[in-house]
Amino acid sequence: MTEDGPAVRVGDTGPRPVHLLFSELARPFGDDPTLDFIVKARGQWVSIETLVRTWDGDGLDTFLSSLAEDFRGWEGPRAWRSLERDLTISAEHHSGGYVQLTWGIHDRPPSEEWHFETTTVHAAGEEMRNLAAELHTFLTSTVE
Repeated sequence: MTEDGPAVRVGDTGPRPVHLLFSELARPFGDDPTLDFIVKARGQWVSIETLVRTWDGDGLDTFLSSLAEDFRGWEGPRAWRSLERDLTISAEHHSGGYVQLTWGIHDRPPSEEWHFETTTVHAAGEEMRNLAAELHTFLTSTVE
C-alpha cells in the first residue's frame, strides 16, 4: 500500500539493486475492462516509469500463480506480456528451486524508442505464491 492506494513492490529495495513498484491502478474508460497501472523501476542508476495497459490485468496474477504451482520446475522460458507490450515477463526455473523473472518495461507504441530489463529471483513455491497473491490483490482492488 502507498498513500495513493494499493501498490506492490518486487525486488530488493537496497541501494544498488533495482526494484519495481506497481501502483496507480485505474479504469480509464469506466466499466470497460481496460485496466491501467504505473510500473516504476528504481535503483541507484535507474529511475523510469511507464503506464501499463491491460485487459483486466491480462492474467498477470494467473501467470505468476502457474509458476508457483509448477514449483518443481519446467523446461525453457515461459513468457507473459501486457495488452500493448509495455510490460513483459520471461520466467525460467533454475536448479535449487529458484525462479528468475526478467521484467521488461517498454516505451509505448508507436515510438517504442527504448526498453529496460531487470531480473528478480524468487524461491519457487511459497514466495512465488505470495507474489501472485499480492499482484492479484492489487489488480482486483477497487478502482475509483
